[in-house]
Amino acid sequence: MNLRDTLQKHNFKFKKKFGQNFITDGNLLQKIVDAGDVGPEDVIIEVGPGAATLTKALAQRAKAVIAIEIDHDLIPIIEETMEGFDNFYLVQGDALELNLDDLIVEKLGAPHRCKVVANLPYYITTPLVMHFLEQGFSIDRIVIMVQKEVAERFAANPGKKDYGAITVSLNYYGAVRNAFTVPRQMFTPQPDVDSAVVDIQPWVEKPLQAKDENLFHRLVKAAFGQRRKTLNNALKTMQLDSALVQSALAQCEIDGTRRGETLSVAEFVALSNAISEMQ
Repeated sequence: MNLRDTLQKHNFKFKKKFGQNFITDGNLLQKIVDAGDVGPEDVIIEVGPGAATLTKALAQRAKAVIAIEIDHDLIPIIEETMEGFDNFYLVQGDALELNLDDLIVEKLGAPHRCKVVANLPYYITTPLVMHFLEQGFSIDRIVIMVQKEVAERFAANPGKKDYGAITVSLNYYGAVRNAFTVPRQMFTPQPDVDSAVVDIQPWVEKPLQAKDENLFHRLVKAAFGQRRKTLNNALKTMQLDSALVQSALAQCEIDGTRRGETLSVAEFVALSNAISEMQ
């Protein structure tokens, strides 16, 4: 039974609010599994399994697959598709509210590092990825399908138009690369944009460590709050002592007339640490 027939059998209606676009191409499914280097020792967390086409491809290679689906209407479709897989576990819920480490212990009976492999709904991509990274879950790799323009933003270089706060934050937590692009024709229903698979490998030990990560994130957010403003003006929104900010900029040899979009991750960390030490 093909995907369309399965969905019709269960009288499933796509919901825009969940950003549902299911993969229909078998070669693409295998390419995603290969991008995650999924093997028999891997525990996979999948968010938004949809009709479980990627789920099945993952379960055929992994030690275990734990799929998190928010749409209760998809549960019977997923259960039917995954019938016979004893290494598959289904959780209905919101991934933003779940602790992945606790979930693995609950399902497998013991702690285990994991990989996140998923065709993520576009509306939740950024908050979900940052949730996984900021919480420090035991994740070795995040391989996700996202909107192409979001993928370009994730991996942009300083000074480029796509470079922004999310670029800095992601690259602070891990190494980010765009694996390959995916044309919109490979989905049902067909989205309005092309997609891309992004490979994020969280640092085992961060090469750059902010002494105060909350301050670091505030600094990055302020610097990109109004892209056309110089650092001297943009950082005023942090309500820090102006003399302190000028001293920190001078210590880091960063010109205050530069814009935030020109600073590297290393410069943001250095500036954050300088401010933290002076407060």
